[in-house]
Amino acid sequence: MTNAKSTELPLWLQDRDTVIANDEGVEWREGKRPDYSHTNQFLHQESKFHHPEGSLEAIAQNLVKTFEMEASNKVNPEQWLSIVADKFRMRSNGGPAYTAQDVVEQGTYNLFLGESEQYSPKSETFESSFEIFHKAFPNGFLWELIEVLSGPPNVTFKWRHWGTFSGSFKDYAPTGKMVEMVGVSIARVTDDLKIESLEHYFDNSAFLEKLTAGGCPFHSQNQSNS
Repeated sequence: MTNAKSTELPLWLQDRDTVIANDEGVEWREGKRPDYSHTNQFLHQESKFHHPEGSLEAIAQNLVKTFEMEASNKVNPEQWLSIVADKFRMRSNGGPAYTAQDVVEQGTYNLFLGESEQYSPKSETFESSFEIFHKAFPNGFLWELIEVLSGPPNVTFKWRHWGTFSGSFKDYAPTGKMVEMVGVSIARVTDDLKIESLEHYFDNSAFLEKLTAGGCPFHSQNQSNS
């Protein structure tokens, strides 16, 4: 597998944009295929890890990016190429296990981030959660795989999420600084590398603290006027 050429791999293990371009008859959330051209330019500029084509790292990275694209944009889990829809379960930091349908209805942000003072998934919809984080990171909250720690069938890998906090987060002012989150995930996969389950481990409190570091101007203004 490490010597395979990308064109010989199943579609869900190829580049995300290739998956989108060749995925016919899909029920897209916005009624059209997603366009990653804006965020791709920042991904190419700011990525720290460039894995050789056909390596296990490159294949795993493609699979996860395809999953994230499908989870965010495909409303019918039966059309997700990256998973085994009837078996799929996802959990974060040992929390509840969610189905693909849960992801469709609630969104990845709401399922990844637990209840906290800075963010309450119970108060947000799929749409509102994406609006909040897209506003905070207008150039994208980017993702890349750092290294694969163990191979199939339980693919354990380290990753980083990052973005420039240049838009407001709720009522909190942007800092203009890069916000980075590093974590580890375990993907249990089939022989043809479709995901049956995903477990994520990361410090979500540290991430949210960085998004509230700029202070809350609206809250301060309300206090001064009271």
